[in-house]
Amino acid sequence: MSTEVDYYELLEVERTADDAALKSAYRRLAMKYHPDKTGGCTDSEAKFKAVSEAYEVLKDPQKRAAYDRFGHAAFQNGGGGGFRGGAGGFSDLGDIFETIFGQAGFGGGGRQTSRRGADLRYDLEITLEDAYHGKATEISVEVSAPCDTCDGSGAKPGTGAKTCGTCGGHGQVRAQQGFFVVERTCPSCHGAGKVIESPCGSCRGEGRVDRQKTLSVDIPAGVDEGTRIRLTGEGEAGARGAPAGDLYIFLHVKRHGIFEREGTTLFCRAPVSFTTAALGGTIEVPGLDRVAHAIRIPPGIQSGKQLRQRGAGMPVLNGRGHGDMVVQIDVETPTRLTAKQKELLEAFRETETGEECPQSTGFFSKIKDLLG
Repeated sequence: MSTEVDYYELLEVERTADDAALKSAYRRLAMKYHPDKTGGCTDSEAKFKAVSEAYEVLKDPQKRAAYDRFGHAAFQNGGGGGFRGGAGGFSDLGDIFETIFGQAGFGGGGRQTSRRGADLRYDLEITLEDAYHGKATEISVEVSAPCDTCDGSGAKPGTGAKTCGTCGGHGQVRAQQGFFVVERTCPSCHGAGKVIESPCGSCRGEGRVDRQKTLSVDIPAGVDEGTRIRLTGEGEAGARGAPAGDLYIFLHVKRHGIFEREGTTLFCRAPVSFTTAALGGTIEVPGLDRVAHAIRIPPGIQSGKQLRQRGAGMPVLNGRGHGDMVVQIDVETPTRLTAKQKELLEAFRETETGEECPQSTGFFSKIKDLLG
């Protein structure tokens, strides 16, 4: 493509376009015509170079002023610094390539910092009572911690890290590939920018050692199965003084002997005698709140009926209030009767008319009708 094409036309912007409009247009066109996006098409590569040249000039206020006054002649015969495909021409391509390829590394030039330590996981089992009331406890974990001998530097006491001779302390090395410059992590210092010639004997230059650590954990009221608690900076220590990762504690609630949980609702089953079920009455169900809740049994209640006690369930995590407690009634038939009790029940049976138990009466009536 001829270099005489107007730079504003190449970028498809007005001559009054501001810096943001120029950059936006450049990003769009650079991604559109980049050779890696177009399969190495020669025309696209030429278009990409021309667009980059135009942006390189117009983004610089002095170059843009010269171009607006003299046109392309301002950069001919040594008159300016037009785009030449060197490292300087790619100062704004880092974010472009990050968008295209998902990574930076083109024309950055900055030192790559040491990576933080890894995040760790710890599984902690608690009781349902702990989940209800909350709990302060301690856990013991084995993690990588900063080395005490070298204070996490990785260097032998009395010595220090030296600037990497391969990358000059940048943490990256440059390689010319075609018309642009590619930066890669330095193979000698692995991006740190420095090398240790005399490593610490305790940590072998890593700056961290494995050790047992005791940590305090505050479990808030209302946690549930799988609730995650993060302890910032209590994970694996970073190499050579880099920040530590985080420790994530995953909670697991043991099965309870009486209650089952669904969100903030507690469920339990309560057996009642058949006389209480028939005549009605009151039973007491102790909740996790250490209160005996009086549950009123209405006369004639059937097995499977659920009664709800408001506010007797689990607390709302990081909120206010409690859920409910739901008590399912199981009517228990007596299995051991005295002679007197049998006599009384026989007398009651003689007075039955079928209206006392409408469900059973209706069921057997349907059976008779079906059988004719």
